[in-house]
Amino acid sequence: MEKACNSHYHNQSLLLLLLPLFLSLLVAGLVYPTQDEQSQIISRFQQYLQINTTQPSPDYQSSTQFLLSQANSLSLESQVIEFVKGKPVILLKWPGYDLSLPSILLNSHMDVVPFEPSKWTHPPLGAYIDGGGNIFGRGSQDMKSVGMQYLEAIRRLKLSGFQPKRSLYLSFVPDEEIGGYDGAKKLAYSDVFKDMNVEIVLDEGLPSTDENYRLFYAETAPWWLVIKSNGNPGHGAKLYDNSAMENLLKSIESIRRFRASQFDLLKAGLKSKGDVISVNMVFLKAGTPSSTGFVMNLQPSEAEAGFDIRVPPTADIESLEKRIEEEWAPASRNMTFEFKQKATPYDDLGRPLITATDGSNPWWTLIEEAIKKANGKIRKPEILTGATDARYFRQLGLTAIGFLPMTNTPFLLHDHNEDASARKLQLCNLIVVFSTLLQFLNKAEYFKGINVYESIIKAYTSYIPPGRDGVSRDEL
Repeated sequence: MEKACNSHYHNQSLLLLLLPLFLSLLVAGLVYPTQDEQSQIISRFQQYLQINTTQPSPDYQSSTQFLLSQANSLSLESQVIEFVKGKPVILLKWPGYDLSLPSILLNSHMDVVPFEPSKWTHPPLGAYIDGGGNIFGRGSQDMKSVGMQYLEAIRRLKLSGFQPKRSLYLSFVPDEEIGGYDGAKKLAYSDVFKDMNVEIVLDEGLPSTDENYRLFYAETAPWWLVIKSNGNPGHGAKLYDNSAMENLLKSIESIRRFRASQFDLLKAGLKSKGDVISVNMVFLKAGTPSSTGFVMNLQPSEAEAGFDIRVPPTADIESLEKRIEEEWAPASRNMTFEFKQKATPYDDLGRPLITATDGSNPWWTLIEEAIKKANGKIRKPEILTGATDARYFRQLGLTAIGFLPMTNTPFLLHDHNEDASARKLQLCNLIVVFSTLLQFLNKAEYFKGINVYESIIKAYTSYIPPGRDGVSRDEL
């Protein structure tokens, strides 16, 4: 808090401001754990955050041991599978009592991206909690929080005596941050997964900076494009046509114009972030190295640039491929191109990788109802602008929904000072009797997420299709 209050009147005004928020929580009937339960829940979360699963050398052995201990404490069935040596996939199961019904899968990944410790206010692996209740740690948003919230929601459901009709699986997979090829992809195309008989997958989403949760029905496909230009080397004082650098700069300018056209659609509100093709140049490589840097009087014979392109499933793929071949890297200008990664926007049957959000998809309706039942609000359905493991399950034709139960939280995935709490309230210091409320509200975001998953798990594992036995969704 930046300034102390300097008047009794100001204190009273702020109290009156916060009172409706406090009362709304009481009326909503949200179930928050006791102080002792809160401490235990946060302690378990901190333990997971403190395990160093940072790429490129994640400690999967320690994370596996920790997660198996959590499974044992919850009496969940467990197995560890290594499709690739040293890269474990952990599967936990809460069996349902109707094995004829397809199962539910809650997916999360164990690995996290690297960090620069000097840029963090607190140690990235320390799981430090500051005076405002902010939990700092790499993975607190992406996505160790979600994996632990799954487990905590199950813990509460078991304590309440709930019994699922459908079997519920939890998967903790490796290497999502480097593509997921040896983790979720191997799992999705395995005989093990076929035997699980999964119908719906929940995976990660993005935090919301306002009070509305975000649900994602698709995601943009990453195309990592490298364009290379060739030309005759020459003296730096001469002017040449079609030099390597000149041709590459023409391509960069063409790409810049396309990027600007997509950005204009976004700025004008005609399209959302997930509906445009984003293009960003990520490296530029050219020049002849010397002991002091580069040879300044020599025009290089080669130059190349790399671009991170994100393609929504609604894009005209053929048009984009033609643009790359004819405008961005035409052979007529001695240019070539290759994709370091080119994810498909279609499933294995040739359909766009899109999960239906209308009445034809009961799982979408169920998750919306479950979030609202937990007193949550929801934004308009979105296309996620990054790549997650959900794409591998969508490629099989399965329903997959991205969701991260964080509202009023800064978007700090992969950023410095990643934290899992709600945004700090920028208010003056209040009187002592209200200071506890402020801290409670600030820590509550993580516990609210557990409430939400509890509601979702209960709805999903209880769902029976219409006509199966006469039980309607309204009765759940």
